[in-house]
Amino acid sequence: MSQELFNPFKDLIFDEHFCFLSGALTNEKMTVFPEWLMAHFKFGEERVEMMDKAKSYHYQDLEVPCSPEVKQAFDALDVKIQEAYKNGYEGMAALDEVLIFQWTGRMVYGLLYYEMIYERDRLLKKRKAFELSPALKERFGNFHLMLQSIIEPISFVGKKPWSIVVFPLKYSADIFSYRDDAINLMFSFGVNGFGFIACLQDNGVIKEKQKEILQKIEGHVLHPAQFEELYARFHYSDYILQYAPKFTVTNQGHNLSIAVDAAPKDAFFGFWNEDIFSQLLSNYWQVYGISKEDILQPQRPPLSFLENPYTKDFVDPETIALPF
Repeated sequence: MSQELFNPFKDLIFDEHFCFLSGALTNEKMTVFPEWLMAHFKFGEERVEMMDKAKSYHYQDLEVPCSPEVKQAFDALDVKIQEAYKNGYEGMAALDEVLIFQWTGRMVYGLLYYEMIYERDRLLKKRKAFELSPALKERFGNFHLMLQSIIEPISFVGKKPWSIVVFPLKYSADIFSYRDDAINLMFSFGVNGFGFIACLQDNGVIKEKQKEILQKIEGHVLHPAQFEELYARFHYSDYILQYAPKFTVTNQGHNLSIAVDAAPKDAFFGFWNEDIFSQLLSNYWQVYGISKEDILQPQRPPLSFLENPYTKDFVDPETIALPF
């Protein structure tokens, strides 16, 4: 390409007059969460907390500066996602993963943007410098580069640099469930008809780690408790991931191509601690009144709604008595 693309993490540029994606000067803004999504599920006036729980915003007030070009691109993407959404699981499963990455990435990056601003201003009040480690700069910078594929000629070659899984899901009508971890670049989304989980910068290794359970899921409509457990597995896998994903970015005239580097043969993941995992899972299952002590009982295997803890057979969703 003729010039280097904007990378806000290089010099930590998060300014209301610079487009969050292209870096162009602008006075326009767009919402972090799609307006149609907030209107359909009526959560615009609900609050979302920053990572340290000390600050919160109304979802509808979360906005990022954007150029007209960027807003137009995301508006067009929203139309595609909304049409797919109307067709439930079949519509979402038929989407190109790049579109799901871009749509999900908008929300995750928007929350990350607010985390960066919040931390910068918090440190400024203490007269301290706002800094990020080289590893985080690289990780977030790669994510931002890939998100620019919505406006720039960027292609993904071969294996995709993320783990995205879409599956049928049974919720009561009009219930909307989502979870995010902006710092670890993760997102889950569940409604009546389908759910998906996205790990946006893992080079697909977490999906590979969970391959066995994903194969068992095929052909089944998941119960929400199973969906929460699956996301907990992905989330905890990301937590113990000991492999820093690498990419090769090739400049081909006016195009960029991004290819996933071959992963090392060493183990990617640290020790799976059932005590820590059970605590995480209990946070997701608390709506059912299930505590960590219920999940991890003495002399018994951990509770699971995905697999029979003794036979490892997949649990038929229809046999789960919990509400949905």
